[in-house]
Amino acid sequence: QVTLVESGGGLVQSGGSLRLSCTAFGIIFSTDAMGWYRQAPGKERELVARIIGGSMAYADSVKGRFTISTDNALKMVWLEMNSLKPEDTAVYYCNVFRAPKEYWGQGTQVTVSS
Repeated sequence: QVTLVESGGGLVQSGGSLRLSCTAFGIIFSTDAMGWYRQAPGKERELVARIIGGSMAYADSVKGRFTISTDNALKMVWLEMNSLKPEDTAVYYCNVFRAPKEYWGQGTQVTVSS
């Protein structure tokens, strides 16, 4: 069983930065996928960034602006968000995928004002 707790969301002006943190309680394996998703009002949840065994992948909309990272113990995963845009406004969720199971955090709100 894995429990994920996010923090670091908030209100920021366009062009600003935020750093989201996710603490993982439970055992995380190096073969697990750890990632961040987001869901804006009226839209489906979408993958923002994912890291597996040190290999990162990003949604095209955030490439060059967002960076995902973890600590060596795989207890923390961060999402550094720079050059934020109003369209980045969403609830951001931490995720761990270990087929066939998937674990989600409760979400943290990010609001970018224009």
